[in-house]
Amino acid sequence: MTPPITASAPGASVVPAASRVAEPLTTRGPSFARGLWRIAHAGASGGNRVELLRNGPRTFDTMITAIDGAQRAVLLENYMILDDAVGQRFSESLIAAARRDVRVQLIADWIGSRETPRAFWRRLRNEGVDVRIFNRPGLTPWLGLLPRDHRKLLVVDDAVGVTGGIGLGEVWSGGMTRRKSAPWRDTAVRIEGPAARDMTQAFEVMWRRAGGEREHRRRRHYLVPPTHGVDTDPDIEPGAVVGIVEGEPLRYRVGRAFQFQAVSAQKRIWIASAYFVPSLSEIEALAGAARDGVDVRVLVPSKYDHPWVRRLTRRSYRRLLRNGVRIWEWRGVMMHAKTSVVDNRWVRVGSTDFNPLGVSINYELDALIEDRELGQQACEMFQDDLGNSDEIREWEVEQ
Repeated sequence: MTPPITASAPGASVVPAASRVAEPLTTRGPSFARGLWRIAHAGASGGNRVELLRNGPRTFDTMITAIDGAQRAVLLENYMILDDAVGQRFSESLIAAARRDVRVQLIADWIGSRETPRAFWRRLRNEGVDVRIFNRPGLTPWLGLLPRDHRKLLVVDDAVGVTGGIGLGEVWSGGMTRRKSAPWRDTAVRIEGPAARDMTQAFEVMWRRAGGEREHRRRRHYLVPPTHGVDTDPDIEPGAVVGIVEGEPLRYRVGRAFQFQAVSAQKRIWIASAYFVPSLSEIEALAGAARDGVDVRVLVPSKYDHPWVRRLTRRSYRRLLRNGVRIWEWRGVMMHAKTSVVDNRWVRVGSTDFNPLGVSINYELDALIEDRELGQQACEMFQDDLGNSDEIREWEVEQ
């Protein structure tokens, strides 16, 4: 449990104790599971156990433990897999699984992992790991530069999955400091239960894409698959309700799911987004919620690995601030999380940032979870992050 914030550095905003985690909300709107299917083409399942994972070291340990315990299959997909201490640790764990006759499949994005030498992939293949690199440059639409596979996903034995914003590299392997080499702040979630099968299906579709397999354009290709899990009710069934949202080019699923949450919000919408360049519709959704009395807060970095992103991000500040949205900037080197929590009940953890690449162009994957306990934990984590951040006032924004 995250301890309460008792003090902050000079210039930092202190979150009033009275406005922190509020009482459980009892008013129910439309079915979360049914709405998620209709708006984002994502089935839902109940009876899941979920665990919020903060930063790289804990997430890496959780993932390695799952891989080391695999009996049938390890499916790993990540935008960035580097040949450093973290990448080598995963490489050894994957090779050990393959030697136990576990089926091991790995997808890495060509752009995200472009610094990784071919020898790294060659060794994995020679040891029995099936490796595919997504979207190499070539004579393809956009010359292979777009879209990217920006997802971060691990599934083991159709039973346990991990997803979030954490790449497999040393930059994620520590706490917050001000050094240029400081590790990044990030979040992931471990999911055990039926939702892991949905994560497996999401991986398998991406596996075919990474292998260049064309989808058959038969009539059924244009039909939406039958619904499943739309009547799942967390107040009746034990465990968390989890929907796996697969972001695909020009489908806007994560953006629509966000707007569905914004419509449903009664008390609060708290968002952490690393590369926050929202569309006008997303700005209007946040501003409208704030004007309607919802506590809307956004946490973004103050420093970026791509410095030009800060200028783009700040372009939306004035309109949001004038409509009552509160914005904080993380004091550390890089805040890379992609999370949101609505009304202490709905939590999103995944790879999608609110910008055109994340919402409408790249392949992404987010877990949308309805669970009061996890929502409480997500609120406490967010509040703790605000203690390491500075609130931005309207007069501070550049004209």
